Parts: sequence; C-alpha cells; structure tokens
Amino acid sequence: MNTLYRLRRLVIVLAAAAMAAPVLAGEIVERVLVKVNGDIITQSDLEARQSASLRQQRQNPQTMSNAELTKALADVTPTVIVDAVDEMLLLQRGKELGYKLTDDKFKSILENIKKENKIETEEQFQAALKSENMTMADLRKQLEKSMIIQQVQGNEVLGKISITEAEAKAYFDAHRSEFTTPATMMLREILVSVPLSKTQTINVGVDEAAKAKAEGLQKRAKAGESFEKLVTEGSDAPSKANGGLIGPISLGDLEAGLRAMFEPLKQGDITDVVRTSSGYQIFKVDTLTPAQVLPWEQAREEIGNKVAQSKQNVEFAKYMIKLRAQAVIEWKNVELKKMFDAKVAEEAVPTAQRVIPTPPVPKKDEKKEQ
Repeated sequence: MNTLYRLRRLVIVLAAAAMAAPVLAGEIVERVLVKVNGDIITQSDLEARQSASLRQQRQNPQTMSNAELTKALADVTPTVIVDAVDEMLLLQRGKELGYKLTDDKFKSILENIKKENKIETEEQFQAALKSENMTMADLRKQLEKSMIIQQVQGNEVLGKISITEAEAKAYFDAHRSEFTTPATMMLREILVSVPLSKTQTINVGVDEAAKAKAEGLQKRAKAGESFEKLVTEGSDAPSKANGGLIGPISLGDLEAGLRAMFEPLKQGDITDVVRTSSGYQIFKVDTLTPAQVLPWEQAREEIGNKVAQSKQNVEFAKYMIKLRAQAVIEWKNVELKKMFDAKVAEEAVPTAQRVIPTPPVPKKDEKKEQ
C-alpha cells in the first residue's frame, strides 16, 4: 500500500466518520464545521485534532482497518470537538481581557526552551523547529494560545476559589485513610523446606519429617531460646544469612489469611508452624510499627490542594457552561452538534478539569549530534 493511497484513505475515512456522509477530497480542506462567535473550525482543523488524539493513545491510523479507524474516530471525536470549541471560547475571552504574549515574554520562553533542551546555537534551534514541522511564527502562535488560555483559567476560575477551615477539616475526617500510614512489621523467619522428589511430587515421609523439625524449633523458640540461634541452626530460607530478618511488611499488602494471622500479634510474639508452598515456616515479630494518622497541622496543605482541585473541577465546568451560553455557536454539521451536545451533557457532573494541550517543545535532534 503506497503512501499516497494511505493518505487518501485516511482523509476519506476521517471525513466519513466526522460528517457521516461521503464527500469529495477537494471539498474537505476548507469545509467549515462550526462557527464560534464568528471564528471557524474547519474539517482540516478537526482532522488534525483527531490524528493528534489517536497518536496520544498510541494508535496508528495507517495500520488500522477501515472498521477500526471508524470506531477509533467515533470514540475520540466527541471529546475532540468539545475541546476545540472550548479552547476557542477561552482564547476569545483572553483576547477580550487583553491578554497577549509580549516580545520580552516570548524571548524569555525561548531561552528556557533552549536551556532545558540543551540547545546551544540558533542552527540547532531551527533544526529542532524543522523536526517538529514548525516555523518560529507557528511556535509563537501556539505558545501565545496556551498562555492566554492558562491565564483565563487562572484568573477567571482558579484564582477565585477559596477553601474554608471547616471544608478542609470535613475532608480530613471523611478521608482519614488517605492520611494514614499502615502498620508495618519486621519479622524473623525460620523455613524448613520440603524438597520435591525427582517426579516433582511430595514424599509423605519427607514432609512429615520437615513438619516435626519445624514444630520442634517452634517449641524451643516459645520456651525462650534465641530465635536468631534457631535460624542459624535450622532455617533453609535465604534470610538465614541475616538472622532470618525480613521486612518491613505492610499488613495491608498481605493476603487475607496471613493478615488475619499477623494482625493480633505483638512485638516478640511467635506464630504457630505455618505450611507454605516452600515448606514449614515459623515467624517472630521483631518490631511492630502501628498505623499512624498524619496530624491535621501537617496534612492541612495537602488537604487544601485536594479540596481546591475538587472545587476547580466544578467551577471550571460552570465557567464553560456560561461561556457556551453567551456564545453564538453556528453548527454546519448536524452529526458533530449531536456529539458535542452529548459530550457536554455527559460532563455536566465533572470528574476532572480538561487541560488544553501545550504545543510540542522543539528538541535538539540527538541522533545528529556528534
């Protein structure tokens, strides 16, 4: 399948998925899909966003069948079109407020990009731009768009959110598990292994002998003999070299049966003999660190961030509802409008604030660097 055919096929399928009707390739480029306060989103704009969305999900349109590509586009297009409209609304609002990227700010951003990516010469920077299929004008346009949108979000929504002490404490009381460090144990173990026979089966006599040995060691430990001495004498575990010491072990990470066995134990307690896949084991609680709840004073900042994020999601959704209601949105495609309306309704109870993607940062081509 040659490249030209792939490109033609991709354009045709993209158009079919978005428009739900066959069109000629020549009509696609300048087809206006929606006007937002007079600014337009075209078919080519939509296709670029669809392709970017698929790439973010590590999907390659060139390797998909028509059915796979159509389904993938049906999945991403509702979010893509909502993001496109909302981005335009935020950008328009920012321009109303007079936000713009000054020459000095742009130069500062460029210097940071070069520094972070170890780009030392203008030739390297131009090569990096070329590798991203961008010109300097493209980069400035994308950076300005991103900066304006972030300023609108920050000043119009995020900067107006406040958290009361009562709200923070209510969250702390309702989510104490988030601020609790689980109990942990340092254990010492003795393992009496039960080797398999040549036929990979367990010999009953060998198993009973191992069990008897383990029970004898357990009785001696209970009677007060040094557990570490018994480890040296009778353990087959790799931990033998360290006096049988293992851990720290979080009780929350243990399988239910083992957790039930260890939870009641105190420091110094010794378990009964336990049959495991390796053989017969005995454990002693060497040290025990109880569960700890982070004090309110130490948890306050983290709680504030969590409550603020929850509020931000709600307030940002409300803000976008207001911008959409105030806007004049003229749909030129019925199917896209249905997708937009359905997605907006789905996000009426927000779970996360959508973040407008930042433009790709030009990076030095390391393969060409000598």
